[in-house]
Amino acid sequence: MGISLAGGARQWLAAGLVGMVCMLALPAAARGVAEPTAATSISVEQLPANGRATYALIRQGGPFPYDKDGSVFGNYERQLPVHKRGYYREYTVRAKGQRGRGAQRIVCGGAPRTPDACYYTSDHYTSFRVITP
Repeated sequence: MGISLAGGARQWLAAGLVGMVCMLALPAAARGVAEPTAATSISVEQLPANGRATYALIRQGGPFPYDKDGSVFGNYERQLPVHKRGYYREYTVRAKGQRGRGAQRIVCGGAPRTPDACYYTSDHYTSFRVITP
C-alpha cells in the first residue's frame, strides 16, 4: 500500500528532497553553521578534569571505559570540517555524578594516537570547541 500523489505534489516533494540533499552537501559555513575556529578554542588545561583525563587516554591509545569510545563519529550535522567517513572518532567525557555517558565528548580526527585535531563538546554535538595544546 503506497501513497498516491498528484503530479504537482510529486514535483513539489521531489524538489524539496533535492533541496535538502544539496543543503547537506554545502560546507557548514555556507549553511550558516560555524566550524570550530581559534575563536572557539579551549586549551587542554581549560578542559574539565575528566576531559583532561579522556584527552590523555586518547593520546596513549586507551584503555577506554566505554565500549563506544573510539567508535566512528559520523559528523552528520557537519559541525566539524568535512572529511571522509571514518576520519573522526568519539570519546566520552564523563561528568561526576552523571548516570550513563552524559553529553560531553571529545571528537578527534586523524590517526587514533596522534590525531590531526580534537574537538570538545559539552552539549552532545550541538557545538564544538577546538582543543589546543
